[in-house]
Amino acid sequence: MTSASKSLHGQRVLVTGGTGGIGAAIVEQLVEEGAWPLIHYGRDKTAAEELLDRISGKGTILQADLSTADGPFQLWQQAQVSGRIHALVNNAGIRSEVSVDAEPEVWKATWMREFQVNFFAAADLCKQAIQHFRAHGGGKIVNMASRAGQRGYAANAMPYGATKAALVNLTKSIAVSFGREGIFAVAIAPGWVRTEMAEAYIAKNGKAAAVADIPIGEMAEPAEIAELVSFVLRPSQLSLNGATLDVNGGSYIR
Repeated sequence: MTSASKSLHGQRVLVTGGTGGIGAAIVEQLVEEGAWPLIHYGRDKTAAEELLDRISGKGTILQADLSTADGPFQLWQQAQVSGRIHALVNNAGIRSEVSVDAEPEVWKATWMREFQVNFFAAADLCKQAIQHFRAHGGGKIVNMASRAGQRGYAANAMPYGATKAALVNLTKSIAVSFGREGIFAVAIAPGWVRTEMAEAYIAKNGKAAAVADIPIGEMAEPAEIAELVSFVLRPSQLSLNGATLDVNGGSYIR
């Protein structure tokens, strides 16, 4: 076993949205590097149990509805019952579509739900994590943002881009405000990642349309994102504090 494979040994890491394509890859990579993942799921208990089987039971599954105001706090309470948490990965997210021609109540409801799941829940969990880390010698937060939060997004999915931009800013604020207390925050901003959502887009529009603006001509694989998350969480990586790491094949370069 290499030193890299043991780099997260003993760390307990809460991963929201842990059963989706990216979330599951993160969980599997964490286990490979010696961590104990706390695997959040919203509704799909079967997927959570199947993931737990794949990692030979080396994790804990936790259920919470992040679309509710109390959901994030209930999740954190469950997570800390069994002891110290070393890191939080805010990976859960949704992408809704709504037209500017939609009725006001539909427009408002879509924006509110998107912000609740993608941003407010993450902010609430960051709040709980900061307090916990203060009492236990520090910790790390990884917020899963998006290329959409960096460069803007499609007209029918503006809420998604706005929530991800807010998440990037939250990450920077945490890094600046709490770094001296041993609390570090990093944002990861993927472009297209080969998940079920991406595959559905390809099935409808073709791969050429999906990768048209990606210079390398390929989407990222979930495993690429997972490896980066684990790298950020290594104890040796402190100076990444406050960074936003772009993973988009060159389709958006700052």
